[in-house]
Amino acid sequence: MIERAIAAKVPFSFVTADTVYGVGDIEMALRRAGKGYVLGVKSNDPFHSWDRPQTVAGTAKEIAEGLPASAWRRLSAGAGTKGERFHDWAYLELADLDAGEYNKALAGQAWTRGLLIRRKIADGDLAFFTAWAPTGTSIERLAKIEGRRWAIEDSFETTKNELGLDHNETRSWHGWRRYVSQVMLAFAMMAAIRVHANTVASPPKTMRRKPTTSSPPQS
Repeated sequence: MIERAIAAKVPFSFVTADTVYGVGDIEMALRRAGKGYVLGVKSNDPFHSWDRPQTVAGTAKEIAEGLPASAWRRLSAGAGTKGERFHDWAYLELADLDAGEYNKALAGQAWTRGLLIRRKIADGDLAFFTAWAPTGTSIERLAKIEGRRWAIEDSFETTKNELGLDHNETRSWHGWRRYVSQVMLAFAMMAAIRVHANTVASPPKTMRRKPTTSSPPQS
């Protein structure tokens, strides 16, 4: 899907994904294309830094557990159904690299490999992400990018519960694609209608009536 999007020149700058999609091949393909990413990784995946004042080495979980309190920042991953979705975040820049190593056409562009860590406020549950972004990209931006997955997952849940996305009994790929396409079209229409219906129109400006004068009665 990513390769087709790149070939079709779809405008995008980052890709985010859950751990189910893995890393490795996806990372290299995006680096060669000059695209950033925030990809979920497992807690036991190893990370290490190089050419950095502070050496970082170990599994993602070990690195997170060794961070001081000052390394964490409370940031929003974007708005949810109940307001801003706040978590504690930490970001470790592991190395600055020349994008020309992956694509000669990108030579001279500095990119940073990093480890992004998200910690839930309620229970301290940790999630880990490998990041590739132009040098200087802030942790706030990376947190927002990772938070985009929530909107996508929420859309899937809505289409399943409200429009029957998972209530099909198709027996072929073509039948499945037709069904899913119709549900997606219906969801897009409903979303557009909802936005239009919830748009508050500005109240019309009332015209101030000019005072009327009358001549005194003639005697």
